Amino acid sequence: MSDHKNIGYRGATACTAAGISYRQLDYWARTGLVEPTVRSAAGSGTQRLYGFQDILVLKIVKRLLDTGVSLQNIRTAVNHLRARGIEDLARITLMSDGASIYECASSDEIIDLLQGGQGVFGIAIGKVWSEVEGSLSVLQGENLDSGLIVAGSESDELAARRKSRGA
Repeated sequence: MSDHKNIGYRGATACTAAGISYRQLDYWARTGLVEPTVRSAAGSGTQRLYGFQDILVLKIVKRLLDTGVSLQNIRTAVNHLRARGIEDLARITLMSDGASIYECASSDEIIDLLQGGQGVFGIAIGKVWSEVEGSLSVLQGENLDSGLIVAGSESDELAARRKSRGA
């Protein structure tokens, strides 16, 4: 999994990668559901910058909403996910019965949940992670160290080294 720590993404890019509208993004930021962790809007004309984990959470929120989970339950799940380390997220599957959300870290937990008649659908965060990486690989981000706009493939350190060598 790539290192996304030095790249921030503007709102339009975050929307494209997460599959949401700008209106949803703006509402979720203003209500504190998913706020940009790189740079929040500080008045008119400033650009919010979202990090990779923010976009991952945006896409998960979209999936949960699409399945009918309430915004209140999603808010609880988002707070829980944010409290975890990002490296742990790729190993989690979120299961829901349309009302409650359950975190499963192993196939045994998923089976137990299904056998109890609870789970209706699941979101494998590792798969969502890969989808977001794929989307961002062709979109522009902002290098936080230099402030330069980078194309998605240039945000990959190896690709940047190749480009600088002219290979």
